[in-house]
Amino acid sequence: MVAVAGSPGRPVVLERRRIETADAAIPGSKQPYHSAERLDLQEAETLIRECRDSCMSLTGRAVGAMAAQLARSGRVAVRAGVLFASGRSLPDLAATLKSHALIHTAEGEFFREAVVRACEKHSLPVTRVKEREVWDRGAAAFRLDPTDLRQTINELRRPLGPPWSQDEKLASLAAWIALAATT
Repeated sequence: MVAVAGSPGRPVVLERRRIETADAAIPGSKQPYHSAERLDLQEAETLIRECRDSCMSLTGRAVGAMAAQLARSGRVAVRAGVLFASGRSLPDLAATLKSHALIHTAEGEFFREAVVRACEKHSLPVTRVKEREVWDRGAAAFRLDPTDLRQTINELRRPLGPPWSQDEKLASLAAWIALAATT
């Protein structure tokens, strides 16, 4: 999770942190659909529901903590950018659990939706950005050459120091795109 401020032409990363979305006390919560794959359908539904409830609580607290930290420094969180995959609809649980590829897709959507709901719970409108489109969308939004955009995102790390992972870069760009939507 990355908080970005500044103008659309000059983003600044205020804070970054890794959030926990899985409760270690719930076996299988790191990969709920993988864990549910070997269960009967009713048990699978129960496990996924339990993991979803826990994940919602964890992400809600994380978003709230980030907003509180920003408030302590005189900032107000106004919007969230969340990366998404292709956005194709998943079949029902039984069909999802029969396909390893769909299990991976379901888990990605599971955790992304938890982040979206946590943001909405904290009154943060969400800008959804497809990951495969994030660089093109950013280049268009900020009227930057893709190479210049990548350089700008890479330079956001400078005041923070390492690490600056691909996840942090993409989260920063999604947040910057969301920030631009407010101006």
